[in-house]
Amino acid sequence: MSQARRSRAPGALSLLCLSLTLVLGNVQAVEVAPKALSSQLASMSAKANAFFETAFQEEVDDSPMWQGYLGIKKDYGRWDDVSEAAALRDKQRAERQLAELEKTVNYQALDEQTRVSYELFKYNAEQRIEGYRWRLHNYPMNQMFGWQSTVPAFLINVHQIADRKDAEAYIQRLQGVKPLFDQLLEGMRLRESKGILPPKFVFAHVLKDSRNLLKGAPFEAGGDSTLLADFKDKLGKLKLSEAERKALTAEAEKALRESVAPAYQALIDLAETQEQRATTDDGAWKFPDGGAYYNYALRQTTTTELTAEEIHRIGLKEVARIHDEMRAIMKQVGFTGDLQDFFKFMREDPRFYYPNTAEGKAAYLAEATKLIATMKSTLDRLFIVKPKADLEVKAVEAFREESAGKAFYEQPAVDGSRPGRYYANLHDMADMPKYQMEALAYHEGIPGHHMQIAISMELENVPKFRKYGDYTAYVEGWALYTELLPKEIGFYRDPYSDFGRLAMELWRACRLVVDTGIHAKRWSRSQAIDYLKANTPNSEGDIVNGIERYIVAPSQATAYKIGMLKIQELRAKAEQALGKKFDLRAFHDVILKSGALPLAVLETQVDRWVLSQRIGG
Repeated sequence: MSQARRSRAPGALSLLCLSLTLVLGNVQAVEVAPKALSSQLASMSAKANAFFETAFQEEVDDSPMWQGYLGIKKDYGRWDDVSEAAALRDKQRAERQLAELEKTVNYQALDEQTRVSYELFKYNAEQRIEGYRWRLHNYPMNQMFGWQSTVPAFLINVHQIADRKDAEAYIQRLQGVKPLFDQLLEGMRLRESKGILPPKFVFAHVLKDSRNLLKGAPFEAGGDSTLLADFKDKLGKLKLSEAERKALTAEAEKALRESVAPAYQALIDLAETQEQRATTDDGAWKFPDGGAYYNYALRQTTTTELTAEEIHRIGLKEVARIHDEMRAIMKQVGFTGDLQDFFKFMREDPRFYYPNTAEGKAAYLAEATKLIATMKSTLDRLFIVKPKADLEVKAVEAFREESAGKAFYEQPAVDGSRPGRYYANLHDMADMPKYQMEALAYHEGIPGHHMQIAISMELENVPKFRKYGDYTAYVEGWALYTELLPKEIGFYRDPYSDFGRLAMELWRACRLVVDTGIHAKRWSRSQAIDYLKANTPNSEGDIVNGIERYIVAPSQATAYKIGMLKIQELRAKAEQALGKKFDLRAFHDVILKSGALPLAVLETQVDRWVLSQRIGG
């Protein structure tokens, strides 16, 4: 949170962290107030929620791609506007909405739930306004979430084709790739003019992704390219005449040749020239005002005021603790040697890995699906509210598997047309050990990301902007917390699997060290890689991919452990305060029932629940 935000009068996020007694006092006052006051609260709260709905719809209307993720087909053939003019419009919209909220909604006349919505909306708007200053401090083309892979991934995974109109919209999007990339390349040139250029290693990944997409028909002889194959596969499931099918396919091939090919070739040309000028300086410190930017990024990611130095120290402390727990497992399995020897054993013993074959990859997906199904059958022991949306396990597509991360989650469509998806990157099975399968499935699937995100999307008592809220420390903190949670009900029976859980938690603790090391302490890429090699059992490929990820997304990796530690802290505090009255299922309900929250707001919610339980008991 910025100094300006901390100093604002009532309405600032910090207001939510006022004395809990005063907050509950307000609730009690409402309960004994005259009916007229109750009516006023209901009226103003309804007005505020109508405002939130209108503001949310403005955001959705301005983003065809977000519409796609939500399962809305209003602008189904369009891409987002990513120009400088669009960035300015977004900032101005946030300023206008914030001014309108403060002018038309009386905070003191809102019920408690709507007060939370008010504060969150205000917080989000102020974040967007502050973020405009830093809009160029990023890399639109990178190996993790660059547009060169976002475009095909979106078409393949999000753009569903249920009828001819959807097929025509797919073709329209293919035709729109060139104008989209024109904006993106202009942004890349603008960034370079201001001294913002990706590190040299990034370009090889971007170029590989881009060239992969241009392989196959209609770009060259041979089998169908990635996008043509996807279009034909989706088209094949429609009831169309052969003439219609051929005509639509011809239009798609034309769009691929005349829009997609020149767009990607222009990207390749620019990337090749920028690669020659790129350096091996990796941290955000190299940006204009890089230190201030990284401080902003940490505030945004962790939703705390923790400094880089504080986060670095937390990481070192957690690494030492987890190492000790790993040594206990070494003794349990009778391993002789030191921790580094054990790491080497876990990296190299073939029993811990599926073969790097089609059969091995299929076996991994089958086992991951089984793990999630088993966990799903035991959810009643840990949760009251559960998601309605289904979840499926998929391998990362071939066109992006070399540069994509180890695993990730994609939310379901609102209308149920698309389930939630846990993606596992099976490019190299040496990076996907069997002993990490449990923790990874719980993190990305159930009870991790799918549980939290799908439940948030299905909430009925909060405005839509809260249903789709994305505070990284909360979202990733929850997922990391739920890696450990199954151990409490008897999972991780295999000590090697429990070691895998610890290995993944260790990975997140090390992230605190290397992210701050790279971006605040000016560590080199090789220095950060060496730290992970010395302190984790992960493969070299896993380590290199991880460090390269943290370089292109400053601060993002700090969210996991900071969020997990806060949730653990809140649970421990609630358990101590309530004793035998503590109900774990109800605690999880409190964590999940309001959607994603900044950590300070989450703490207030838990504190209110604890006090209500003590009073009610």
